[in-house]
Amino acid sequence: MIDPALQTKLDHLSGLLRSYSRVALAFSGGVDSTFLLKFAHNTLGDDVMAVTATAPNFSPDETERAVNFCKEEGIRHLLIDPGKSYLESFSHNPNERCYICKKYILESMLARTELAGMVLVDGTNADDAFDFRPGERALLELGVSSPLRESELSKADIRSAAKELNLAIWDKPAFACLASRIPYGEKITVEKLRAVYAIEKLLLDSGFSQVRVRHHGEIARIEVLPTEREKFFDAAFMDKINEAAKRAGFIYSALDLSGYRMGNLNTQLCPAEPTDE
Repeated sequence: MIDPALQTKLDHLSGLLRSYSRVALAFSGGVDSTFLLKFAHNTLGDDVMAVTATAPNFSPDETERAVNFCKEEGIRHLLIDPGKSYLESFSHNPNERCYICKKYILESMLARTELAGMVLVDGTNADDAFDFRPGERALLELGVSSPLRESELSKADIRSAAKELNLAIWDKPAFACLASRIPYGEKITVEKLRAVYAIEKLLLDSGFSQVRVRHHGEIARIEVLPTEREKFFDAAFMDKINEAAKRAGFIYSALDLSGYRMGNLNTQLCPAEPTDE
């Protein structure tokens, strides 16, 4: 049974989508965009298309999840490769990295003839207004709509509504672009992105629910949820992680004793309010 206040927001969302008529959704495979894609497809049918960018800073697992979801749901899906110059455009890793990245991706989507006559939307939600998200400037500049935010749907609302739709990802942990593992000002390379992905995948495959591997040169700083830290302290497991870190190119691997915090690397920009990207 959906809460009446939530139902009012969902009715507003339905009305917004119908006013767009034909929708292309920037689809990452995360909770927000998956819920919006399912809801939009239920509302508009084949007048909805998912669009997913593939690049080294996006986890292959997330891309595969997005592809499989669209196949299972019978939703049209377009994969785009923004090209080599995409990563080069923000590899110097400035504070506005997310703005540069998002604008490049969205412009690549808008340039596709397959999207002609469609309204491009993304999965930004109402809670994102309180986050450090420089990428949102790109949405405004390019006229990309955020119907979840316009309908005042919070993250909690979206998880609740996704559960009602029987979406398996309703409680999926947040997952940010792999570039967010590299401190601002440190050069982003394909090798670094692959290194953090390899260790994060091993941790997730080992049963950890939320992880980040922060790239600090020769050191891999590993974050897991505070409630899961004790799972790390097994000699054989620590040896396994250490060996994987060395294979990935690190000299040292270390567990952050504070545990995972959303947007840990953003504390250098906003010390009082760490956020994720």
